[in-house]
Amino acid sequence: MSALRQSGSSSASEGDQRYACMDEKKRKRMISNRESARRSRMRKQNLVQELTKEVSKLQAANRTIVAKIEETTERLTFCTAQNNVLRAQEIELTDWLKSLNDLINHSGLVTDVTNVADCLLKPWQITCSMQQISASSGLFQY
Repeated sequence: MSALRQSGSSSASEGDQRYACMDEKKRKRMISNRESARRSRMRKQNLVQELTKEVSKLQAANRTIVAKIEETTERLTFCTAQNNVLRAQEIELTDWLKSLNDLINHSGLVTDVTNVADCLLKPWQITCSMQQISASSGLFQY
């Protein structure tokens, strides 16, 4: 019976060793899982920090862009107003030019009206000949 007990007790000690091994494996697995979870939390925390920094950078860039848009809008408004003034001046000067051309055409003082008209329409060209035209208000040179 003692042999039976020995084999029974040896199988019990083998079972304890197996359980001890399983307990050791379970303990190692738990430690490994905890370490993995810790690394995962660290990665998540690092990602959140990086994303927070990126959000700050993007917000700063956005503020810069908004400021540039506002500045450009102000410049556009100014240029549009200036353009409107210039268009009004163009209309006024065109009307004045037409009046002068009518005066020249009806006065009969200038024989080469096309040259004067070209000179009035293209004042930046020096090729226009200088001619004096007398009018009731004074002396004009073209």
